[in-house]
Amino acid sequence: MSESVLTPPYSLQHHGGRQGVTGSCHELRIDNQNGLLVDCGLFQGAELSAEGRSGGDALDVRFPVDHLRALVLTHVHIDHVGRLPWLLAAGYKGPIYCSEVSARMLPTVLADAFEVGISREARFVERYLQLVESRLRPVPWGQWTDIPMQGGALCRIRLQRAGHILGSAYVECDIQAAGAAARRIVFSGDLGAPWTPLLPAPKVPWRADLVVLESTYGDRLHMSRRTRQQRLQATVEHALANGGTVVIPAFSIGRTQELLYEFEDIMHRQSRAGGRHAEQWARLRVFLDSPLASRFTAMYRELQPYWDAEARARVAKGRRPLDFAQLVAIESHDAHLANVARLAQTGEAAIVIAASGMCAGGRVVNYLKTLLPDARNDVLFVGYQAAGTPGADIQRYGPRGGYVDFDGQRIVIRAGIHVVAGYSAHADQNDLVRFVTRMRHQPAEVRLVHGDAGARQGLAAALAQAGATGRVIP
Repeated sequence: MSESVLTPPYSLQHHGGRQGVTGSCHELRIDNQNGLLVDCGLFQGAELSAEGRSGGDALDVRFPVDHLRALVLTHVHIDHVGRLPWLLAAGYKGPIYCSEVSARMLPTVLADAFEVGISREARFVERYLQLVESRLRPVPWGQWTDIPMQGGALCRIRLQRAGHILGSAYVECDIQAAGAAARRIVFSGDLGAPWTPLLPAPKVPWRADLVVLESTYGDRLHMSRRTRQQRLQATVEHALANGGTVVIPAFSIGRTQELLYEFEDIMHRQSRAGGRHAEQWARLRVFLDSPLASRFTAMYRELQPYWDAEARARVAKGRRPLDFAQLVAIESHDAHLANVARLAQTGEAAIVIAASGMCAGGRVVNYLKTLLPDARNDVLFVGYQAAGTPGADIQRYGPRGGYVDFDGQRIVIRAGIHVVAGYSAHADQNDLVRFVTRMRHQPAEVRLVHGDAGARQGLAAALAQAGATGRVIP
């Protein structure tokens, strides 16, 4: 096996997200005095920290931070930014770089996570946000930005659209230690599929010496956009026929907005062309039961200039992709509980989108506790379910008529369980392979992260079969 492109004084360490899909945290060491950290996220489900710790113990930042000259955030999902309070507590005092859109959304994400995981005391939340905002350095797309180093080392970064959620970026990083050869490292962050609603497709980098590449769906292919919309529509129409509710666990950022975009399009098509269920679609309500998701949906609407051409064209024609008439946002906890009870009692056909996306908490849990035992209802999964989460258990045991535990309570599963993987916000195997093989100058080395063992091995094999010229480390 050839020597790594990162020979001393360079090195790459993973403090999370190396052998699982959460807790992303990657340290690029330039020399003994200088380093760069890319992401610092929470672990979820049964996944462990790089040191094998789990749960609350995995939150502590136990690696040195004095030499870190910058933190670069690829996007604002909690598994990429959620350990920021612990990084600051460990003594990190440097700047935080991210895209301009991510800088707009980050305070809301961090405030919510701080209130849930640390303290709801307003003065503590405010002090934390003030500290973070004072460190933020928003970076325009495609513009090289120098990172101040010590001892003659050089570093610059450039953010490019990743197509995962609004504001998501992959990072091009040029480094050179004193007396060493220059290197270009690309951190993919989380890459999106080319047809992700609202977002421009990511463009392939020109070149890299090393690519740190996510592999969440490295062993799978997504269905086409048309097929997944048909599957989404068919699942809802199954509930329309049964007089039940479709519950969709979804993350507040990205997935929720994509689903709203798709439902608006289905309703628009039904109103124009008609269909067997057209009248029912015209009356169907979509309940967005997540205050955080509602806030981010409002932000998405404010950030229309960053949408792709298709989405902007719909707005120009008078359509409201994220604010259509049948969308009902539920804010208060009392209104939430009342809606859960009403849907259970009335059998009203409805769609409910609620967090959390892996069913590990949030308002979706109350819907699942109440509606899973009723065969009229359906649960639709549109995103990855990490091992050890209730969502993974429902996916696995629901089709067998099994059960799931919530807070020690056993809930029998009689509802229909459906998976439409095409709505994943992650690139599939073909997209990931193209990200590497379509570079004008392919990398000498690709390190696979952010995926389970099967996904990494599958992607490594696919890269080799597609003619990737560098060595691949799964």
